[in-house]
Amino acid sequence: MGILLALIPAVAWGSLVLVSVKLGGNAYSQTMGITVGAFLFSLVMFFFSNPDLTPLVWSIGIVSGIFWTVGQLNQLASVKHIGVSKTVPISTGMQLIGTTLFGVLLFKEWDTKMTVILGSIAILFIIGGVVLTSIGQKDDKDAGKSLRKGLLILFISSLGYIGYVIIIRYFEIDGWAAILPQAIGMVAAAAALTARHKPFDKFALRNILTGLMWAAGNLGLLLALPKIGVATSFSLSQTGIIISTLGGIFLLGEKKTKKQIIFVIIGCVLIIAGGVLLGYTKR
Repeated sequence: MGILLALIPAVAWGSLVLVSVKLGGNAYSQTMGITVGAFLFSLVMFFFSNPDLTPLVWSIGIVSGIFWTVGQLNQLASVKHIGVSKTVPISTGMQLIGTTLFGVLLFKEWDTKMTVILGSIAILFIIGGVVLTSIGQKDDKDAGKSLRKGLLILFISSLGYIGYVIIIRYFEIDGWAAILPQAIGMVAAAAALTARHKPFDKFALRNILTGLMWAAGNLGLLLALPKIGVATSFSLSQTGIIISTLGGIFLLGEKKTKKQIIFVIIGCVLIIAGGVLLGYTKR
């Protein structure tokens, strides 16, 4: 059940950047729209689940939401520098390394020799897949400069994403209880970080749809965390990279040679294989 829950964000998040880019707008209006959509989703879920919202849940949930907004805003900002089919794989790789290190070293999630071996192989597969899906991209004269800037932005983004997941796990906050405080933190941070850029436009309204998509995936991840742990659940949730990478090529029209497409396909296969192996590390 935990593995199935972790696959919900794989589908929802794997499509999110593609849908957001298609809907239009800049990183600021997109982030604002996504957070509003997530907030609306959380309100509905709150009345259905009626969770116990303690002061700890409120504070940690809000901080987690702030971390997420930092991650999402910077991920969307990196797209204009290196494109969707580079942004998402590289971002995924950074997040996998960070969350896996925390999951294994802080939470001791791989507690037998076999899980360590399987988990290590799985992560190598996933990172190898990320590399292959990233290297075969179309470059131009300013590619080196754009890549360096994009990587810096993605590093900041990954710190936000990692913080959003780890803090919830560390304080053992229930997924149903977290979503409303988390969404409030997301909206507040988005409003503060994008205020200077006038994000409230038609593109923000359109991106409420992507916020609803993200929220559904987020709930799946939060419910999966206590069942199968950070390293497994987060890694499985990131296999949606396949959707975003192939979508960048075939839906957004990012040109690729035959050799580059082969690299991408092999990379996707490695990611799937890594995701399957991670499922066997569940205690």
